Amino acid sequence: MELSVLWFILVAVLFTGFFFLEGFDYGVGILAPLLGRDDTERRLLINSIGPVWDGNEVWMITAGGAMFAAFPNWYATLFSGFYLALFLLVVAIIVRGAALEFRSGHDHPGWRSLWDWLLFAGSLVPALLWGVAMTDLVAGVPIDAGMNYAGTFWNLVSPYAVLGGLLTLSVFTFHGAVFLSLKAPGDLVDRIRATAAKVGGAALVVFLLMIGASFVKGIFFDKAGAVVLIVVAFAALLAANRLVRKGSTGWAFAASGLTVAGLTAAFFADLFPRVMVSSLNAAWSLTVYNAASAPYTLRIMTITAAIMVPIVLAYQGWTYWVFRKRLSVHDLKY
Repeated sequence: MELSVLWFILVAVLFTGFFFLEGFDYGVGILAPLLGRDDTERRLLINSIGPVWDGNEVWMITAGGAMFAAFPNWYATLFSGFYLALFLLVVAIIVRGAALEFRSGHDHPGWRSLWDWLLFAGSLVPALLWGVAMTDLVAGVPIDAGMNYAGTFWNLVSPYAVLGGLLTLSVFTFHGAVFLSLKAPGDLVDRIRATAAKVGGAALVVFLLMIGASFVKGIFFDKAGAVVLIVVAFAALLAANRLVRKGSTGWAFAASGLTVAGLTAAFFADLFPRVMVSSLNAAWSLTVYNAASAPYTLRIMTITAAIMVPIVLAYQGWTYWVFRKRLSVHDLKY
């Protein structure tokens, strides 16, 4: 296997891990102000991700760093063309982090309510924009022969791309609701499960609309691997909905996680060997070959990744094991 192909796979794995972990973080941030009826309940919900949210975001930083080092032309075209959208994304992520850290800095109800709703906005905007960006990558954006983005911000927000954003928003929110059903105390679980059932139903509807729109546009359906992954993701979402209604929250979380992983893998499977599709001319698309770094750079990166990635995975796995139990009012911190 060529190293450029290997690093495309590694970038795909990093984004899959990021969306799996940060997906339920976004869902918790969206749901906490809506499900929590008082400050104690909202604090409990937010504390479910308190020990892990910043570690989950490391996956995004690592994926971005891998893109920059392994595929500098992809990184340059993506970040210049998607500049405004990525700026909004970064602002939302900063606001979200500030909300998690600052909401308990003062006891005044107005102060905490402000940060709760900033947490809501800072979680909703990335959950939507990530889907828009991923959909744009496979649907195609204006890229010229010099690998330069030749469009405007409005080229990024086509109806199809917005539908992709609504899909990730609904799936992440459902994923977060299922996660909360694992972590919240007993008196909150029934309410969370009822919300998860409603959000999961909405996610199924949006997923079906996305499948129909993709079939019309000929996206995903031209590659067998992508079709299989889409089917797996949809089946997992159906199973997660049924399981959460039955109260099998552990299996429901595994199924919702498989939905996120299947969707992300389907995007990358449809992209390969391209990394960005040009809507102006297919020959101008960026690929794993014309966007990659020199072979020597890729070799050094591969050696470094082989050493460091297992250490990072072991540490994060240990963190989740330590904080695996359900929360109670005695665990409140944020």
